[in-house]
Amino acid sequence: MAILQELSNDLAAAVERAGRSVVAVNGRPRTPSSGVHWRKGVVVTTDHTLRQDEDITITTTVGTNVPAKVAGRDPGTDLAVLRADGLDSPDSEFANAASLKLGHIVLAVGRGLSASLGAISSISGEWRTWRGGAIDHFIRPDVSIYTGFSGGALIDAHGRIVGINTSGLSRGGGVTVPATTVNRVVDELLQRGRVARGYLGVGMQPVRFAAALAGTSGFGGGLIVLSAEAGGPADKGGVIIGDVLVSFDGKALSDIDDLQASLGGDRIGKTSELKLVRGGQVLAVNVTIGERP
Repeated sequence: MAILQELSNDLAAAVERAGRSVVAVNGRPRTPSSGVHWRKGVVVTTDHTLRQDEDITITTTVGTNVPAKVAGRDPGTDLAVLRADGLDSPDSEFANAASLKLGHIVLAVGRGLSASLGAISSISGEWRTWRGGAIDHFIRPDVSIYTGFSGGALIDAHGRIVGINTSGLSRGGGVTVPATTVNRVVDELLQRGRVARGYLGVGMQPVRFAAALAGTSGFGGGLIVLSAEAGGPADKGGVIIGDVLVSFDGKALSDIDDLQASLGGDRIGKTSELKLVRGGQVLAVNVTIGERP
Protein backbone atom coordinates (compact mmCIF):
# COMPACT_ATOMS: atom_id res chain seq x y z
CA MET A 1 0.00 0.00 0.00
CA ALA A 2 2.86 2.39 0.84
CA ILE A 3 4.45 1.74 -2.54
CA LEU A 4 1.21 2.53 -4.36
CA GLN A 5 0.75 5.69 -2.34
CA GLU A 6 4.28 6.78 -3.18
CA LEU A 7 3.70 6.10 -6.87
CA SER A 8 0.44 8.02 -6.75
CA ASN A 9 2.14 11.01 -5.16
CA ASP A 10 4.98 10.90 -7.69
CA LEU A 11 2.57 10.90 -10.63
CA ALA A 12 0.58 13.76 -9.16
CA ALA A 13 3.82 15.71 -8.74
CA ALA A 14 4.77 14.94 -12.34
CA VAL A 15 1.47 16.33 -13.63
CA GLU A 16 1.82 19.42 -11.48
CA ARG A 17 5.38 20.00 -12.72
CA ALA A 18 4.64 19.56 -16.43
CA GLY A 19 1.22 21.17 -16.16
CA ARG A 20 2.77 24.58 -15.67
CA SER A 21 3.61 24.53 -19.38
CA VAL A 22 0.23 23.23 -20.60
CA VAL A 23 -2.24 25.88 -21.75
CA ALA A 24 -5.65 26.15 -23.35
CA VAL A 25 -5.72 27.40 -26.94
CA ASN A 26 -8.85 29.36 -27.85
CA GLY A 27 -8.66 28.92 -31.59
CA ARG A 28 -11.97 27.32 -32.57
CA PRO A 29 -15.63 27.77 -31.70
CA ARG A 30 -16.92 26.54 -28.33
CA THR A 31 -14.27 24.03 -27.22
CA PRO A 32 -10.67 25.11 -26.60
CA SER A 33 -7.87 22.73 -27.48
CA SER A 34 -4.63 22.19 -25.59
CA GLY A 35 -1.16 23.55 -26.22
CA VAL A 36 2.30 23.49 -24.68
CA HIS A 37 4.35 26.58 -23.88
CA TRP A 38 7.39 25.16 -25.67
CA ARG A 39 9.78 28.09 -25.54
CA LYS A 40 9.55 31.62 -24.23
CA GLY A 41 6.63 33.20 -26.03
CA VAL A 42 6.11 30.14 -28.27
CA VAL A 43 3.15 27.77 -27.90
CA VAL A 44 2.81 24.52 -29.86
CA THR A 45 -0.60 23.01 -30.56
CA THR A 46 -2.17 20.74 -33.17
CA ASP A 47 -2.97 22.09 -36.61
CA HIS A 48 -6.28 20.24 -36.95
CA THR A 49 -7.72 21.86 -33.80
CA LEU A 50 -6.70 25.41 -34.76
CA ARG A 51 -9.69 26.48 -36.85
CA GLN A 52 -8.96 30.20 -37.11
CA ASP A 53 -5.99 32.41 -37.87
CA GLU A 54 -7.10 35.51 -35.98
CA ASP A 55 -8.54 36.40 -32.57
CA ILE A 56 -6.66 33.56 -30.88
CA THR A 57 -5.93 33.66 -27.17
CA ILE A 58 -3.98 31.48 -24.77
CA THR A 59 -5.36 30.70 -21.32
CA THR A 60 -2.73 29.74 -18.76
CA THR A 61 -3.25 27.39 -15.83
CA VAL A 62 -3.76 30.41 -13.54
CA GLY A 63 -6.51 31.75 -15.79
CA THR A 64 -4.60 34.55 -17.51
CA ASN A 65 -5.60 35.23 -21.15
CA VAL A 66 -2.83 36.20 -23.56
CA PRO A 67 -3.32 37.12 -27.25
CA ALA A 68 -1.51 34.90 -29.75
CA LYS A 69 -0.67 34.99 -33.45
CA VAL A 70 -0.08 32.08 -35.82
CA ALA A 71 3.61 31.78 -36.69
CA GLY A 72 3.09 28.80 -38.99
CA ARG A 73 1.34 25.51 -39.61
CA ASP A 74 2.48 22.09 -40.75
CA PRO A 75 -0.40 19.75 -41.64
CA GLY A 76 2.13 16.99 -42.38
CA THR A 77 3.01 16.63 -38.70
CA ASP A 78 -0.27 18.19 -37.45
CA LEU A 79 1.61 20.92 -35.62
CA ALA A 80 0.93 24.64 -35.40
CA VAL A 81 3.09 27.27 -33.73
CA LEU A 82 1.73 30.37 -32.00
CA ARG A 83 3.60 33.44 -30.78
CA ALA A 84 2.34 34.73 -27.43
CA ASP A 85 4.69 37.43 -26.22
CA GLY A 86 2.98 37.79 -22.85
CA LEU A 87 4.17 34.39 -21.61
CA ASP A 88 7.22 33.99 -19.40
CA SER A 89 9.84 31.32 -19.94
CA PRO A 90 8.38 27.83 -19.56
CA ASP A 91 9.60 25.58 -16.77
CA SER A 92 9.82 22.39 -18.83
CA GLU A 93 12.10 19.39 -19.15
CA PHE A 94 12.03 17.16 -22.20
CA ALA A 95 12.43 13.39 -22.40
CA ASN A 96 14.30 11.59 -25.16
CA ALA A 97 11.82 9.35 -26.98
CA ALA A 98 14.64 6.91 -27.73
CA SER A 99 14.76 6.06 -24.02
CA LEU A 100 11.09 4.99 -23.91
CA LYS A 101 10.18 1.33 -23.70
CA LEU A 102 6.96 -0.61 -24.08
CA GLY A 103 5.06 -0.51 -20.83
CA HIS A 104 6.58 2.68 -19.45
CA ILE A 105 4.01 4.68 -17.51
CA VAL A 106 3.03 7.96 -19.18
CA LEU A 107 0.35 10.60 -18.73
CA ALA A 108 -1.51 12.81 -21.17
CA VAL A 109 -1.82 16.32 -19.76
CA GLY A 110 -4.41 18.64 -21.28
CA ARG A 111 -5.92 22.03 -20.72
CA GLY A 112 -7.72 22.50 -17.54
CA LEU A 113 -5.52 21.16 -15.90
CA SER A 114 -6.52 17.54 -16.57
CA ALA A 115 -4.72 14.26 -17.10
CA SER A 116 -5.15 10.62 -18.11
CA LEU A 117 -2.88 7.73 -17.19
CA GLY A 118 -1.61 4.90 -19.36
CA ALA A 119 1.46 3.21 -20.76
CA ILE A 120 3.47 3.13 -23.96
CA SER A 121 1.64 0.54 -26.03
CA SER A 122 3.67 0.83 -29.24
CA ILE A 123 6.96 2.46 -30.15
CA SER A 124 9.19 2.17 -33.20
CA GLY A 125 11.45 4.18 -35.46
CA GLU A 126 10.89 6.95 -37.97
CA TRP A 127 7.60 6.98 -39.84
CA ARG A 128 5.77 9.14 -42.35
CA THR A 129 2.22 10.38 -41.83
CA TRP A 130 -0.55 10.07 -44.39
CA ARG A 131 -0.03 13.80 -44.97
CA GLY A 132 3.65 13.34 -45.81
CA GLY A 133 5.20 14.54 -42.55
CA ALA A 134 8.35 12.87 -41.23
CA ILE A 135 8.12 11.84 -37.55
CA ASP A 136 11.30 10.76 -35.74
CA HIS A 137 9.63 8.02 -33.66
CA PHE A 138 6.27 6.29 -33.76
CA ILE A 139 4.81 6.58 -30.26
CA ARG A 140 1.35 5.30 -29.39
CA PRO A 141 0.43 5.76 -25.74
CA ASP A 142 -2.44 3.87 -24.15
CA VAL A 143 -3.98 7.04 -22.74
CA SER A 144 -7.35 8.68 -23.28
CA ILE A 145 -7.19 11.66 -25.64
CA TYR A 146 -10.32 13.39 -24.39
CA THR A 147 -12.02 16.21 -26.27
CA GLY A 148 -9.66 19.17 -26.12
CA PHE A 149 -6.61 17.04 -25.26
CA SER A 150 -5.03 17.21 -28.73
CA GLY A 151 -2.12 19.62 -28.58
CA GLY A 152 -1.39 18.75 -24.97
CA ALA A 153 1.70 17.02 -23.60
CA LEU A 154 2.61 13.40 -23.12
CA ILE A 155 4.84 13.21 -20.04
CA ASP A 156 6.83 10.48 -18.36
CA ALA A 157 6.70 9.55 -14.69
CA HIS A 158 9.26 12.26 -13.89
CA GLY A 159 7.15 15.01 -15.43
CA ARG A 160 9.36 15.41 -18.50
CA ILE A 161 7.60 16.19 -21.77
CA VAL A 162 7.87 13.39 -24.32
CA GLY A 163 5.99 15.21 -27.07
CA ILE A 164 2.67 16.56 -28.34
CA ASN A 165 -0.44 14.35 -28.37
CA THR A 166 -2.73 14.34 -31.40
CA SER A 167 -5.75 12.41 -32.60
CA GLY A 168 -5.33 13.83 -36.10
CA LEU A 169 -2.64 11.56 -37.55
CA SER A 170 -3.95 8.05 -36.95
CA ARG A 171 -7.39 6.48 -37.18
CA GLY A 172 -6.39 3.77 -34.74
CA GLY A 173 -6.08 6.14 -31.80
CA GLY A 174 -3.97 9.00 -30.56
CA VAL A 175 -0.24 9.23 -31.23
CA THR A 176 2.49 11.46 -29.87
CA VAL A 177 4.77 13.65 -31.98
CA PRO A 178 8.14 13.37 -30.17
CA ALA A 179 9.94 16.44 -28.88
CA THR A 180 12.77 16.09 -31.41
CA THR A 181 10.29 16.35 -34.27
CA VAL A 182 8.48 19.23 -32.57
CA ASN A 183 11.74 21.16 -32.19
CA ARG A 184 12.60 20.67 -35.86
CA VAL A 185 9.18 21.80 -37.03
CA VAL A 186 9.10 24.75 -34.61
CA ASP A 187 12.46 25.98 -35.91
CA GLU A 188 11.28 25.88 -39.53
CA LEU A 189 7.88 27.41 -38.84
CA LEU A 190 9.38 30.28 -36.87
CA GLN A 191 11.85 30.91 -39.66
CA ARG A 192 9.70 30.37 -42.76
CA GLY A 193 6.09 29.97 -41.64
CA ARG A 194 5.84 26.58 -43.32
CA VAL A 195 7.67 23.27 -43.73
CA ALA A 196 8.88 22.90 -47.31
CA ARG A 197 8.33 19.54 -49.00
CA GLY A 198 9.04 18.33 -52.51
CA TYR A 199 6.26 17.93 -55.04
CA LEU A 200 5.73 16.07 -58.31
CA GLY A 201 2.11 16.93 -58.98
CA VAL A 202 0.84 13.39 -59.62
CA GLY A 203 -1.71 11.06 -58.07
CA MET A 204 -0.53 7.45 -57.80
CA GLN A 205 -1.16 4.07 -56.30
CA PRO A 206 1.05 0.96 -55.99
CA VAL A 207 0.82 -1.82 -58.58
CA ARG A 208 2.55 -5.16 -59.04
CA PHE A 209 3.81 -6.35 -62.42
CA ALA A 210 2.96 -9.68 -63.97
CA ALA A 211 5.86 -12.13 -64.03
CA ALA A 212 6.66 -11.48 -67.70
CA LEU A 213 6.85 -7.69 -67.30
CA ALA A 214 8.79 -8.01 -64.04
CA GLY A 215 11.32 -10.15 -65.86
CA THR A 216 11.81 -7.81 -68.83
CA SER A 217 11.76 -4.57 -66.83
CA GLY A 218 13.80 -5.72 -63.88
CA PHE A 219 11.24 -4.31 -61.43
CA GLY A 220 8.52 -6.11 -59.49
CA GLY A 221 6.16 -3.14 -59.59
CA GLY A 222 5.92 0.55 -58.91
CA LEU A 223 3.53 3.48 -58.66
CA ILE A 224 1.03 3.92 -61.47
CA VAL A 225 0.17 7.52 -62.36
CA LEU A 226 -3.59 8.07 -62.14
CA SER A 227 -3.56 11.86 -62.51
CA ALA A 228 -1.04 14.51 -63.44
CA GLU A 229 -1.38 18.20 -62.70
CA ALA A 230 -1.13 20.24 -65.88
CA GLY A 231 2.05 22.28 -65.75
CA GLY A 232 3.26 20.43 -62.64
CA PRO A 233 6.83 19.15 -62.24
CA ALA A 234 6.05 15.62 -63.47
CA ASP A 235 3.99 16.92 -66.41
CA LYS A 236 6.82 19.23 -67.45
CA GLY A 237 9.24 16.30 -67.21
CA GLY A 238 7.16 14.19 -69.60
CA VAL A 239 5.34 11.89 -67.17
CA ILE A 240 1.86 10.93 -68.39
CA ILE A 241 -1.16 9.13 -66.97
CA GLY A 242 -0.64 5.36 -67.10
CA ASP A 243 3.12 5.51 -66.56
CA VAL A 244 4.42 3.34 -63.73
CA LEU A 245 7.19 5.01 -61.74
CA VAL A 246 9.69 2.35 -60.68
CA SER A 247 12.67 4.29 -59.32
CA PHE A 248 13.67 7.76 -58.07
CA ASP A 249 17.36 8.64 -58.40
CA GLY A 250 18.17 4.93 -58.49
CA LYS A 251 16.01 3.95 -55.51
CA ALA A 252 13.23 1.46 -56.27
CA LEU A 253 9.66 2.59 -55.58
CA SER A 254 7.17 0.05 -54.23
CA ASP A 255 4.77 2.27 -52.28
CA ILE A 256 3.91 5.94 -51.75
CA ASP A 257 6.11 6.16 -48.65
CA ASP A 258 9.18 5.33 -50.75
CA LEU A 259 8.53 8.36 -52.95
CA GLN A 260 7.59 10.72 -50.11
CA ALA A 261 10.80 9.83 -48.30
CA SER A 262 12.72 11.10 -51.33
CA LEU A 263 10.83 14.39 -51.56
CA GLY A 264 12.34 16.28 -48.65
CA GLY A 265 12.65 20.03 -48.68
CA ASP A 266 16.30 19.73 -49.73
CA ARG A 267 15.16 18.32 -53.11
CA ILE A 268 13.17 21.40 -54.14
CA GLY A 269 14.57 23.00 -57.29
CA LYS A 270 16.87 20.07 -58.00
CA THR A 271 16.60 17.66 -60.91
CA SER A 272 16.02 13.97 -60.28
CA GLU A 273 15.94 10.99 -62.60
CA LEU A 274 12.70 9.03 -62.65
CA LYS A 275 12.59 5.62 -64.27
CA LEU A 276 9.19 4.52 -65.47
CA VAL A 277 7.56 1.74 -67.43
CA ARG A 278 5.46 2.85 -70.40
CA GLY A 279 4.05 0.34 -72.86
CA GLY A 280 6.27 -2.39 -71.46
CA GLN A 281 9.45 -0.35 -71.94
CA VAL A 282 11.65 1.20 -69.26
CA LEU A 283 12.24 4.91 -69.83
CA ALA A 284 14.16 7.57 -67.91
CA VAL A 285 12.98 11.18 -67.55
CA ASN A 286 14.45 14.12 -65.65
CA VAL A 287 12.09 16.07 -63.39
CA THR A 288 12.81 19.29 -61.52
CA ILE A 289 11.21 18.90 -58.08
CA GLY A 290 8.74 21.60 -57.12
CA GLU A 291 7.51 22.73 -53.70
CA ARG A 292 4.25 21.34 -52.43
CA PRO A 293 1.59 24.07 -52.35
